[in-house]
Amino acid sequence: MGETFPVFDGNGQVAQAELLSLAGKSGLAQLSDIRKDTHRETPYAITLAQGLAGGDKMDWIIEKAIETGAQIIAPLQCERSILKLTRSSDQERAQKRLVHWKGIIQAACEQCDRTVLAELEPIQTFDSYLQASPKPALKLLLSPDATKSIYSVLMETTPQDLVLMIGPEGGHTPEEEAQAQIAGYQIISLGERVLRTETAGLVAIAAVHSIWNPEMQNRLK
Repeated sequence: MGETFPVFDGNGQVAQAELLSLAGKSGLAQLSDIRKDTHRETPYAITLAQGLAGGDKMDWIIEKAIETGAQIIAPLQCERSILKLTRSSDQERAQKRLVHWKGIIQAACEQCDRTVLAELEPIQTFDSYLQASPKPALKLLLSPDATKSIYSVLMETTPQDLVLMIGPEGGHTPEEEAQAQIAGYQIISLGERVLRTETAGLVAIAAVHSIWNPEMQNRLK
């Protein structure tokens, strides 16, 4: 006993804990130096609207999205999604996946020392997500066929909450892209190369930080 370790409540409160007793899976600790610490969170909230990917790709995507700074994860059932979890017969499987992903979010926050747990939205269909509100004003759907780059959009926009929408393996269908445009999404590209679904969101999140963070630092001086 007597070991000390940092703890956080998932809402930005942090403290030092001293272990007083331990029995099985439960223990008693005394907290000290309780304070608010959210310096690793950005003023703008990034929502990663990720098309459901097969295998263990979703686990990896969620983990790395949290490590790179996403505040909201929205898993979407898209037309080309290999993983199907929105049918009524899939509810039990879907709930198990959500519980599993919440564990990944917590572990990723602990690993990268984030004190605010990211929000995990329920698994939704692509259509229902487009219809749900409210959404940030800046909504970007990444497509390898787009002519406008994410960098040009970010350079012309002040830092603000935004949605980054990523398709599953094979990307979004042309019909989905058209639906998204009607819903106010800009169709943008990450560059000349076609990225895998598990790579695209992370590159997009990094692009947001690389463009907006210097500007935010200047505004805060």
